[in-house]
Amino acid sequence: MIPKQFRILGKGAAIVFGGFMTLNLAATVAIGAFRSVAERNRRKFALPCGVCKGKGFYLCKLCNGNATIKWSPLYDPIHINPCVCPTCDGNRVQRCLNCLGKGYS
Repeated sequence: MIPKQFRILGKGAAIVFGGFMTLNLAATVAIGAFRSVAERNRRKFALPCGVCKGKGFYLCKLCNGNATIKWSPLYDPIHINPCVCPTCDGNRVQRCLNCLGKGYS
């Protein structure tokens, strides 16, 4: 049998914990709704990005779309090795840094 004082303390703790969880859930839902409304309005009224022309990606500027770069670890290279481009990881395109890939600025 659980003493009466511990039962009262347990009920109080459950009520406080449940209240915190309810407030957390309500705040999460409200912030998500506000964020989606703001994003919808931004997409509706924003102009397309001028750098990527609204695509969200553009040709890699380091490798110029070749997916490899010529690199040597030595200052005066004897042999130059082709390596995977570190900027685009061999995908030939990189995410637009102006609009962060969203297509509008």
